[in-house]
Amino acid sequence: MTRTAKDDVQPFSSDRHLHIVAVTACATGVAHTYMAAEQLEKLAKTYRFSIKIETQGVLGLKNEITEKDLIEAELAIIASDITIDNPTRFDGCRILNVCINSLLLKPAEVISAIRKSLNLPRGNVIDL
Repeated sequence: MTRTAKDDVQPFSSDRHLHIVAVTACATGVAHTYMAAEQLEKLAKTYRFSIKIETQGVLGLKNEITEKDLIEAELAIIASDITIDNPTRFDGCRILNVCINSLLLKPAEVISAIRKSLNLPRGNVIDL
């Protein structure tokens, strides 16, 4: 990240505690699953929002998203190139579907999509 890009970071509003849940999963369940989770953690730190990330990988399902997490979340991010386990639990949530490569290579587009999705009513899905 260049100095200019770092200076241009616009955190989410401090008067609104933004909580996001996410699921990461890739076809082999190895590197990309965990790289995507790491990228989301970096974005959360940079843009000042909280996030809980469930990984569905070779190590199994870790840090499972609960019903309480879903109620508190303003957005669910599904960063996956495969069908995740139990996708219907996200019905009624704002959902951002993003392929893992886009998340890893174009994080600014992901942040833009997050901002856009927060203006939509619950139940809407954005595919990036």
